Amino acid sequence: MTDVARLAGVSHQTVSRVLNDHPNVRPRTRLVVLAAVRELGYQPNTAARALATGRTRSLGVITLAGTLFGPASMLYAIEAAARDEGYTVSIAGRSDGDEFTAEAVQRMQKQGVAGIVVIAPYHAAGHSLEWLARRIPLVVVEGAPVGELAVVSVDQVAGARFATEHLLAQGHRTVWHVAGPGTWFEATERAGGWLAALEDAGAEVPPMAQGDWSPSSGYAIGQELAGRPEVTAVFVANDQMALGLLRALREGGRRVPEDVSVVGFDDIPEAGYFAPPLTTIRQHFDLVGLQSVRRLIAQIESGTAQLGREMITPELVIRHSTAAPA
Repeated sequence: MTDVARLAGVSHQTVSRVLNDHPNVRPRTRLVVLAAVRELGYQPNTAARALATGRTRSLGVITLAGTLFGPASMLYAIEAAARDEGYTVSIAGRSDGDEFTAEAVQRMQKQGVAGIVVIAPYHAAGHSLEWLARRIPLVVVEGAPVGELAVVSVDQVAGARFATEHLLAQGHRTVWHVAGPGTWFEATERAGGWLAALEDAGAEVPPMAQGDWSPSSGYAIGQELAGRPEVTAVFVANDQMALGLLRALREGGRRVPEDVSVVGFDDIPEAGYFAPPLTTIRQHFDLVGLQSVRRLIAQIESGTAQLGREMITPELVIRHSTAAPA
């Protein structure tokens, strides 16, 4: 920074203000300093800055959900948002349950992270998250609202209602549901939205089937539903299970959407290329990532927990897998 200041003909403090995007710098001075930075190839030393300020520009992300589309997309969105805010990210992946904290958190603390985002879609993670929030700035993504936590999540209930109400609006008397595993917060929320939409419409509530998020589980359930002529509309809790369901219906002689309408959830990149293209619920992962990072940085800078749950509204994407009943 001393070399930059000498070349630009300004003080060391002015260089610091320009590099930190301080508003009290004249535009011409800022241009001169940035030109000197480019000429000298100067790069700020983040380790030295952390020693000088006592603060790192690093965030931790603990993900408990493996490589499924939703959590993986969330992880990517958080990393991108942190990078845009000038932070690096350290990532730790763990399986579900209460045992994720000790090892992962110790690793994060050794790396000097300033705060942690946890992607925690399992109901069982609640108590560990409360423990963690007492020790470091924390934001939970897609977590159950347990205790005093900062949570950012897609409104799963609203998304399920959008899907179910769309099918009812097409004229179907009721909507069947293929749910995800009951250990997942998102699965129970989507099932709750489906049930609420049917009850509000005064529609009959058929028995709920439960899969494990995989296409094979959707296929197995689809084989059973294909043999039931009363099934004319199905809301599936994710697009991968919907893919298996579509194959089972086709093999069972049930046409989509002429005989059975199908709606998925997630809007995976392949959803528009299913046969037929899948009507589904799009989750805005980029916005969830941005808001979770912003809330975490606000906690770090203010020293005050940003408690409460922020909900991001999903979007119904209509394609060719839904229609009025025959």
